Amino acid sequence: MSWQDFILAAGAWIFAIALLPSVFGKDKPAFSSSLITGSVLAVYIVAYISLSLWVAAVSVSITTALWFILAIQKYLIFRRKSS
Repeated sequence: MSWQDFILAAGAWIFAIALLPSVFGKDKPAFSSSLITGSVLAVYIVAYISLSLWVAAVSVSITTALWFILAIQKYLIFRRKSS
């Protein structure tokens, strides 16, 4: 494992922790922003795996999941309001 793996993983953990208030709070980011961010991060996971940056890949997977959770939450809120 390289030092870059741990630096990238630490950054991903910081981003994941920063997203928790949005996941558990009332206000959510826009659906499109959440979906695009989650999708781009999913591509990063593939890149990290191809470089054998396993710790970073797992950490970014968690952040990616949180962005997709936010997208789902926003979609469900929109669906509830339009019913």
